[in-house]
Amino acid sequence: MAIDTQRNPSPQPVAPAVAIGPDGHPLAYVECRDLFKIFKLADLEVVALRGVDLEIAPGEVTAIVGASGSGKTTLLNILAGLERPSAGQVRVGDRDLLNISDRELVIYRRQEVGFVWQSTSRNLVPYLNVRDNIELPMAIAKVPRVQRRQRSEELLATMHMEAMAHRYPDQLSGGEQQRVSIGVALANRPPLLLADEPTGELDTQMADEIFDLLQRMNQAFGVTVVVVTHYPGVARHVGRVVHIRDGRISAESFMQTTYRRAGDLVQQEYLVVDRVGRLQLPPEHVEQLRRSGLAGLAAADYLEGQVTIRPAGRPDAGPAPVQLQPERQPEPAAPPPAVDGLEPAPEPESEPEPVAATAEPESQAPDPHAMFRRPSRENEGD
Repeated sequence: MAIDTQRNPSPQPVAPAVAIGPDGHPLAYVECRDLFKIFKLADLEVVALRGVDLEIAPGEVTAIVGASGSGKTTLLNILAGLERPSAGQVRVGDRDLLNISDRELVIYRRQEVGFVWQSTSRNLVPYLNVRDNIELPMAIAKVPRVQRRQRSEELLATMHMEAMAHRYPDQLSGGEQQRVSIGVALANRPPLLLADEPTGELDTQMADEIFDLLQRMNQAFGVTVVVVTHYPGVARHVGRVVHIRDGRISAESFMQTTYRRAGDLVQQEYLVVDRVGRLQLPPEHVEQLRRSGLAGLAAADYLEGQVTIRPAGRPDAGPAPVQLQPERQPEPAAPPPAVDGLEPAPEPESEPEPVAATAEPESQAPDPHAMFRRPSRENEGD
């Protein structure tokens, strides 16, 4: 008897095509342009995102940091398809998340993005073992059993958890549960992995292991990783750290090699100017500007009505000329009022300004006694 193999086809998750620019080069995989998100609660409106501009390249590992309420989790939920933006542009692959139907949004969340929550109870089913938890998303997507088993074994080997395949979540430590959660998020081979505070409930050693695992997953499967975190040492594990404050991108940090000692790395932070020219200064820089101006932050030169500003300690940096308006001459101060019986004190005379010497002889005043003097021998014959 022939078996109908077309009755239950095995759908394979297909990664979205990377957008190609007019020049033929691939564009950023995640792109946000002037992104706004406004929450309405009765008569109250809360602006969570205020014109975010962000680009993330395919295969990049990026961390988003910021204070509580800065908008970083809202941005992550928009990229995950859990929230719809209020205005602006947001594109992931070839998906326009601002103008997307509900049906396409379900497909996007199921096949094109993986999400890791901070609480492991939201990532794992307690009555399923590790292997079954990883295979559950594939079973929902109707992937055949053989392919599900191959994928789960591949992920378990990458996470070094083959010996724990038959354990249940309550038999694992917090770090092991979060590692399984990453495997569940990558079960359907999504090109984008999002993680919201994956190390919020872990100690420093286990947090480093989780970030090392994210790096390993990025290298093994080429997945783009975006992490929202408060972990202070995240810069050592990601390619770029994006700082968000008051709903806007304020700065970016990178780890760079220092030449003071071989192998040393130093974190460099750069302020970000968005497409409309807005700049957010960190509070400590604003306070320093109030106290001492640009001292310690930048050096300035003034020449012919133009000010050139460059970073402090960087004489080779490119100048940023700023044209200044001519200064207004101060008006002379009014003399002090006279007091009855007293005359006002005379104003001090200003010292004469020195006059530069010139090659021409100075003209002398005529001598009134010259007519009574005997002329010199040179003029006797005249």
